Amino acid sequence: MTGDLSGTRIAIVGCGLIGLSWAALFRHYGADVTLWDPDAAARAAAEDRMIHPLAQLRELTQGPENAGSVSVTADLAEALKGAALIQENAPEDLSLKRGLYREIEALADPQAVLASSTSALTWSDLAPGLADPGRLITAHPFNPPHLVPLVELYGTDPAGLDRAEGIYRAADRVPVRLKKDATGHIANRLASALWREAVHIVAEGIADVAEVDMALVHGPGLRWSVLGAHMAYHLGGGSGGIEGYLAHLGPSQERRWSTLGTPSLTDAVQAALIEGVLRAAEGRDILTLEAARDAGLIAALKARRMSEDI
Repeated sequence: MTGDLSGTRIAIVGCGLIGLSWAALFRHYGADVTLWDPDAAARAAAEDRMIHPLAQLRELTQGPENAGSVSVTADLAEALKGAALIQENAPEDLSLKRGLYREIEALADPQAVLASSTSALTWSDLAPGLADPGRLITAHPFNPPHLVPLVELYGTDPAGLDRAEGIYRAADRVPVRLKKDATGHIANRLASALWREAVHIVAEGIADVAEVDMALVHGPGLRWSVLGAHMAYHLGGGSGGIEGYLAHLGPSQERRWSTLGTPSLTDAVQAALIEGVLRAAEGRDILTLEAARDAGLIAALKARRMSEDI
């Protein structure tokens, strides 16, 4: 383990898939975590649903666990008491989130950072209605948050961002900050751009779903796991680096850009995507596919950590 959140209190607001993943992560790294959800069934199932992600974290870190405490409450004020970070994971419903924020602002410590896990909404969508909008940040994780290190941050209060970033880093996350508010943050914009072209390739009959995914996983996806897009092209320029690449191969890149598609999700395209994905899944259900994904993520993260130690 590389981080230690001992003595840090964190409130998890919303006990769905993302909220419980966050809760397991923070608890594993020593934080005292309190969970709240308006749904009694979600609260009742929360601790049992944390068993699996906690086991995955123990497998990944392979060190002595410094687990903090976890408690579940039906009282929002109790959940927020003393919390340095409030990780909100409510459904992507703007009016619901804004109403929840008004409750949180009235109950929480003034120094607590209110961090939204939102993927579809922006800070500018969420902040109106808060007496102190600066205390809100967007802290978008990639699913599942306890395994994928990325957390994308945006806010207007540098001190609050610094406090939140310190907590995420202590939980072995990799925070990146946006310089301006943007729909889809960074990673979802990149992922959406790539999937748009993947759909276009299928829609135009260039290749089937399985071939598109195999091309990505066994080609650029492998390289992107260790290099970002810009650095990959820097190396693609040979001894001339990115300057040489742009000078000599920039025009060919522009030609490729000019042929990229903007597909529509017509009934026919949706049918082709569904048929292709189900064929590639080979009868495996969602839980089986998630387990395979998580095993692959854990193996990849272990390999990266081993390479960092060399």
